[in-house]
Amino acid sequence: MSAGNVPLTASSRESWPAPAKLNLFLYITGRRPDGYHNLQTLFQFLDYGDTLTIETNASGQIGLLTPVVGVKEEDNLVVRAAKLLQQQATLRGTLPAQAGASIAIEKRLPMGGGLGGGSSDAATVLVALNHQWQTGFTLSELADLGLSLGADVPVFVEGFAAFAEGVGEKLTPVSPAEKWYLVVHPGVNISTPAVFTDPELIRTTPAREISELLSAEFRNDCEPVVRKRFREVEQLVSWLLEYAPSRLTGTGACVFAEFDTESAARQVFELTPKAWQSFVARGVNVSPLHRHLSTLLE
Repeated sequence: MSAGNVPLTASSRESWPAPAKLNLFLYITGRRPDGYHNLQTLFQFLDYGDTLTIETNASGQIGLLTPVVGVKEEDNLVVRAAKLLQQQATLRGTLPAQAGASIAIEKRLPMGGGLGGGSSDAATVLVALNHQWQTGFTLSELADLGLSLGADVPVFVEGFAAFAEGVGEKLTPVSPAEKWYLVVHPGVNISTPAVFTDPELIRTTPAREISELLSAEFRNDCEPVVRKRFREVEQLVSWLLEYAPSRLTGTGACVFAEFDTESAARQVFELTPKAWQSFVARGVNVSPLHRHLSTLLE
C-alpha cells in the first residue's frame, strides 16, 4: 500500500526553529538576460530566528494560525511551501491520505531586514512537514522545490553555511569562523527589487575563487546604494563602525557588527539606541533547524 492510501492515524505537534542568515559578503558579478543578477555570496546562520509550531491533522487542509497583516494567506510563503510539498508528495504517492497541517509562527525577525526570515520560514515548513508527514523527500529534492519559492530557500533547506553563486542557488559548503554578531534594524523596510533595479548599483565585480574571497576583506555591493538612498541605514552603519567591522546583510535594512566574543558584542548592544531593534547572536555553520531535526532522528 502506498503512503497516499494510508490515513493519518494521529496528529503530531512539534516546534521548529527558522533561523536567520547573514550574507557575510555579497558581490554582484553581472546582470542576466532574465533581469536577475549573478551573485557570489557567503551565507552563515545565526542561532536566533523565528519559531514555527506545526500540528499535522487529517483535514487535508493547510491552515495558518498567525496571518500577516497585508499578506493574503495564499500568498504567504509558509502556506505556499506546505501546499507545494502536499502537491508534490501526492504526485509521488507518498502523502498520507487527507494529510493537513495547522501552522503558527512566532516572528522575531523583521520583515524586509535582509535576514531571510520569509525564506527560512518556508524552508522550515518543507523540512518539518517532510518529517512529520513522512513524505520521504531528500534534502536535495526539498531544496529544488524550495528554489521555486525563493532564491534563498535552498540554503536554509540544506542547512550548512555555504558559498553561493548564480542567483544564490549554486551552493558549496564552507566553514567560516563562527563569530558573535550584533544585528541592528534601523526601522526602515527596504525593497529588494528596488535595490537590484537601482541604476547606481554595483554590478561589475569580477567573479573570484572561494579561496580568494575568503582571504579578502568582506564587502557588500548593495551597501553603497542602500546607504545613499536610506539615511537611517547610513546613520546606523556609521555608528556601528565606531565599535567593530560592520556591514549590510543582503539588501538590508539590517546591519551587523562582528565580534570575537559574546561579551564584546553585548557591551555594544547595551549602548545601542533603543529606537533601533537589535539582538546578539552567534554565527553557526550548522543550521539550528538541522540540529533540531537530528535530535528527532536519534
